[in-house]
Amino acid sequence: MKKKVEILAPAKDLIHGIAAINSGADAVYVGAPQFGARSNATNSIEDVAALVQYAHLYNVPVFVVMNTILYDNELETCRQMIWKLYDIGVDALIIQDMAIMEMDLPPIILHASTQANNRDADKMKFLSDAGIKRVVLARELNLHQIKEISNATDVELEFFVTGALCVSFSGNCYMSVANGERSANRGSCAQNCRLPYNLIDGHGETLIKNTHLLSIKDFDVSNEIPNLVEAGVCSFKIEGRLKDIVYVKNNVSYLRQKLDAFLADNDKYTKASSGKCTYTFDSALNRTFNRGYTDYFVNERHATIGSWESPKSKGQYIGKLIRTVGNAYEIENGHVLNNGDGLCYINENNEADGIYVNKVENGLAYPNVLKEVKEGTFIYRNNDAAFIKIVEREDSAVRKISTSLLLFENETGFELLATDEDGNMSSVQLAHPKEQTKNNQSIEENIKAQLAKTGFTPYTADEIAVQFTDNWFLPISKINEMRRTVYEQLSEIRLKNYKREERKIEKTYHPYPETKLDFMYNVSNKLARKFYERHGVTEIEKAFELQWDPGKSRVMTTKYCIKYELAKCPKYHRDTMETKLKEPLVLKQGELEYKLKFNCKPCEMEIWEKDAEFEIEED
Repeated sequence: MKKKVEILAPAKDLIHGIAAINSGADAVYVGAPQFGARSNATNSIEDVAALVQYAHLYNVPVFVVMNTILYDNELETCRQMIWKLYDIGVDALIIQDMAIMEMDLPPIILHASTQANNRDADKMKFLSDAGIKRVVLARELNLHQIKEISNATDVELEFFVTGALCVSFSGNCYMSVANGERSANRGSCAQNCRLPYNLIDGHGETLIKNTHLLSIKDFDVSNEIPNLVEAGVCSFKIEGRLKDIVYVKNNVSYLRQKLDAFLADNDKYTKASSGKCTYTFDSALNRTFNRGYTDYFVNERHATIGSWESPKSKGQYIGKLIRTVGNAYEIENGHVLNNGDGLCYINENNEADGIYVNKVENGLAYPNVLKEVKEGTFIYRNNDAAFIKIVEREDSAVRKISTSLLLFENETGFELLATDEDGNMSSVQLAHPKEQTKNNQSIEENIKAQLAKTGFTPYTADEIAVQFTDNWFLPISKINEMRRTVYEQLSEIRLKNYKREERKIEKTYHPYPETKLDFMYNVSNKLARKFYERHGVTEIEKAFELQWDPGKSRVMTTKYCIKYELAKCPKYHRDTMETKLKEPLVLKQGELEYKLKFNCKPCEMEIWEKDAEFEIEED
């Protein structure tokens, strides 16, 4: 039996969810009214229900994100919401807090969010044995590590494929809490990592000024899809529940075509949902929001990954500025620009700057404000006006389910049978006298032409057959009525036949791989504590949000390394760097100040508040 491989798309709301499905998503994930890690991307129960109804027509499951940590006074509200989500047909929940595993739940599938620290095989096997069906893997993992996890357990593996990267290990960033009591684990990340900082060394000298030193490029491992599938990944997740509809449609359509090309040449895997998509635009990841791209650590640490000039979208590279001509710019490949485009470049202060193009004429771009830009400067387009206009159209991405139609005669008249690509069947009968056409000429081709007009239905009629014993006449109005009815019934049958997988969570007692849990396990309520204690954990530290020690705390752990970005890593650059950096290195932004600690053995960097004390590791 072929293994299904899916594209999992973000849905900010119902409209974005429908757009993602029409663009080719095999599954969508969406926020609930509460408890999602994007507090600005919540949805009513009614809207989630409408999305479920639309999605299931295409055999697309809907996953609801409930991946914040919970406080004791929220547990019952959360439990009741889960029952409501189950009742409207939601396929799975994406969770971080193990308190949910202790609740009286319906038999709904549970996925472990990437916020749950999904980084090693032992813990993934534990979650699987506890009843978790899927884990969303940490983005820091490489192919070898993913394969190791896949070999250790049969839990489904989901992995991000495109979108923004959190510089911290997911679930382990506490900068927002420490600097404003906005918890990322509670859905309110303040994105301190996207701020500009000064880098100061142990001598007190400023090495770098006003630079976005913690901002990193966006993720793109779309070229690694074949390797990731072979490593065990079954779901490719697009980041972006706060992104606009053009981003969603562009990313989904791009990956749909990538995955379809892989599946066409591989007989071990198959697509996970129904229908085929057509597009009126040529998708490319760099045509919508991006900070430049990196494959992060999928192929080990090998290139710099910082987006230091700006945390904003860089967009699509156009070419170098050739010269300024009067009140316009001559740019390499400037013929691809359009009126209304937004351009981006890095100015002489090493800062991102922008230009709005009023008009393009004779190969020259006329801006609304002429700025002094150095010849040879790289020019990017981060707002593609013509592309946006095309993609925003509702019909720019259309998804249709293939059907065959058979019109034949019966004792009382005629019958139309529709069979879809999944084997669902619908039929409608028409009581009508059998009368020959004028001159006894066949109207079979006219009948087929009418039956082929599937219009705004979710279907195409790819095969149409007419089986008459004579040249019977049928009015066009009756043919159209039969076609409309048979497809309406087919939609009802598809929804009725949709099989939601269910699994009842049973209490388990197998040992957790650790017996002592520090604050990074984010235990914030009595039920999560009970869950871990039942599985043999003897010491459980409170979540950071409940015990923060101002000024002295570790607020981030990350695989990203500023030393490496500066080519000053004692492991990778020992033979090329002339001088070592004097530690501790300090990041300073206004009143914010952080110390950096480098743990070279696991190849990780920690960020601590200014009053923290720690030993500096010797190279």
